[in-house]
Amino acid sequence: MSSQKIDLGGVVVATTLPFTPDAAAPAGLAVDYDGYAAHVDHLMNAGCRGVGPNGSLGEYSSLTDDERRKVVQTAVEAVAGRGIVIAGVHGVGWHQAQHWAELAQEDGADAVLLLPPTIYRANRREIVEHYARVNEVGLPIMVYNNPFDTKVDLTPDLVAELAQLENVVAIKEFSGDVRRISELREVADIDVIAGADDLLFESLVMGATGWFAGYPNAIPEVAVELYELVRAGKITDARNLYENVVAMFRWDSRTEFVQAIKLSTQIAGRPFGIETRPPRGPLSPEQEAAVRADTEKALAYIAQR
Repeated sequence: MSSQKIDLGGVVVATTLPFTPDAAAPAGLAVDYDGYAAHVDHLMNAGCRGVGPNGSLGEYSSLTDDERRKVVQTAVEAVAGRGIVIAGVHGVGWHQAQHWAELAQEDGADAVLLLPPTIYRANRREIVEHYARVNEVGLPIMVYNNPFDTKVDLTPDLVAELAQLENVVAIKEFSGDVRRISELREVADIDVIAGADDLLFESLVMGATGWFAGYPNAIPEVAVELYELVRAGKITDARNLYENVVAMFRWDSRTEFVQAIKLSTQIAGRPFGIETRPPRGPLSPEQEAAVRADTEKALAYIAQR
């Protein structure tokens, strides 16, 4: 049982991070902290539950240590107590993840999001130690299962073991297997959070508590509406809305999800640059056309409802 409770009901946005061209910055791109703060404010004003800085969508692995810390500080300041900040503290080893969790705690984050060890494909014992060490920091932990990126699948029996740690309160589930939602709820006394935008409706119907999401960067009000329709049991209305935006949401589960979500956010009218730091390069012309088509189709549906 967890010693901490945090209300994860609602839409927590895995925030994308804007850059501005700057020849002196890494890869010629400087973090636009003012633009990021304005974006976080926009998301909170749209009714989101909170934000998740330094996720993979926030390009945390391409940031310097100073940038990575300042992103969390900027998010905390911009949220200003209106919701929650769940900071990504991913690291290759537990010593790094623990360090980022300590800084997140110092800087006012409410909880942390934690992948298993990145880059290195850890075994079960190493995974458990990774979470146990971050557990020592004392912030609530949302475990993040993303077997595509980490090559490690946090199966329900392993999650049940991790859930014995008193600060593990939730799992962001991104395996793409909707059966996991009920399996996890059966074996672990923690909140199961929908992690894949294009499995959102199914996950919520099966009992996911919240949505830790990418595409609400582009359409936060609609994302909140979609979440609340399912929670209110208005399943037909929710499905109709979901079916008309899910083609756009599918980009959240593709390799180029960072570039796609930045482009969709810009198309949706946000003053957002679409530049990304290496290793991410620009979308191909074909990909850009496809993202644009899927986004414009979703926005047209939203506008004419």
